[in-house]
Amino acid sequence: MKTYRNCQSCGMPMKRAEDRGTEADLNRSAKFCSHCYIGGRFTLPDLTAAQMQERVRDKMIGIGFPKFLTGFFTRGIPRLERWSAAR
Repeated sequence: MKTYRNCQSCGMPMKRAEDRGTEADLNRSAKFCSHCYIGGRFTLPDLTAAQMQERVRDKMIGIGFPKFLTGFFTRGIPRLERWSAAR
């Protein structure tokens, strides 16, 4: 199984093991971060890709990213595996 560098739900970099979510068997997820995926389930299962983009933009602004850059960093979210599989 491929291990991804970035969460395939929100795009967050997953550099450390603790950045990764957990599967139902509590092993670390290869695809999703600890904010999006716990115990083999999405933390916000009904979220759309557009809503995820908005959440990530708001979070980035909250931690000090310039607003104009947030669109650049979130534009690829709809192409991540979670959202492309939903189409």
